[in-house]
Amino acid sequence: MPTTIRDVMKVLENVAPPVYQESYDNAGLIVGDPSAEVTGVVCSLDATEEVVAEAAAKGCNLVVAHHPIVFKGLKRLNGSNYVERTVIRAIKEGVAIYAIHTNLDNVYHRGVNAKIAERLGLKNTSILAPKTVGHKLSLRVEAAQAGALQAKLEQAGAQRIYITGGTDRLRLEGYLPDALIGATEALLRSEGINEYELVKVENADAAFGSGMVGELPEAMGEKDFMDYLIERMNAPLIRHTALRNQPVKKVALCGGSGSFLLRKAIACGADVFITGDFKYHEFFDAEGKIVIMDIGHFESEQFTIELLRDIIGENFSTFALHLTGVITNPVNYYHK
Repeated sequence: MPTTIRDVMKVLENVAPPVYQESYDNAGLIVGDPSAEVTGVVCSLDATEEVVAEAAAKGCNLVVAHHPIVFKGLKRLNGSNYVERTVIRAIKEGVAIYAIHTNLDNVYHRGVNAKIAERLGLKNTSILAPKTVGHKLSLRVEAAQAGALQAKLEQAGAQRIYITGGTDRLRLEGYLPDALIGATEALLRSEGINEYELVKVENADAAFGSGMVGELPEAMGEKDFMDYLIERMNAPLIRHTALRNQPVKKVALCGGSGSFLLRKAIACGADVFITGDFKYHEFFDAEGKIVIMDIGHFESEQFTIELLRDIIGENFSTFALHLTGVITNPVNYYHK
């Protein structure tokens, strides 16, 4: 049976449910027919015109990117900017574009930040800023129905689904994001279940949220750690605040733009905070309590494409799977 784009989407969305994306985001299938058979996939941080051309040249009809090429609404398609040109090229070449963005940022297991932590060899990792999941779901279900219902709820994005007690009727409990309540209630009704309980909870799921914090196996000096960071993250340079002459053991991080998490990084007692896109005045906010290490947006997330390749490759073997050879980083560095 041929593998469709929808099949690939389901695998990715089992790891990072779309309901976990931020309200401003545009993750999902941006261009293409979900029912089309997959001929090959190119994984990229950005879906640029060059990446689309690369996919077409390799015989691939799907680009899986971290960043959505269409972030704000398109009012026209006349090729007047790089976004429109990319979409037009994708349509002409028959290449679909799928983005998995802040939903992949916000998951603990196999997310963007977990990949960075893996590169740095961090241990004892946890979400830096856990988000409120929303509601706890509780219901009774026939034993014969429990396993299938558990699988359907997990596929829909519910977290930590447990089945307990009894022989004929079992208790099923789990946690739902607010955005998932309507779809879950519809699912339950379709299964003939009309009696259940939803209770508002705070921070029920520590596996969902922004950033990550962990520990190095052994403490390192600040300069030694920066050398290590450059090596492991393939970063050309680090913009940083004043060094504190303290050993680095506890590391907070956020792939992409993470300045909004600085207070959390300080509060958790991290020695350094690794991210990208810090603005000039935001560096002052460290106030000597932590060392900000800005390695760049692209640099912090570049290994996400390996994560995407691995997730897809573990589930499919009927089509070619490539990492892009295009360097999509729009930032260049000049060294005298």
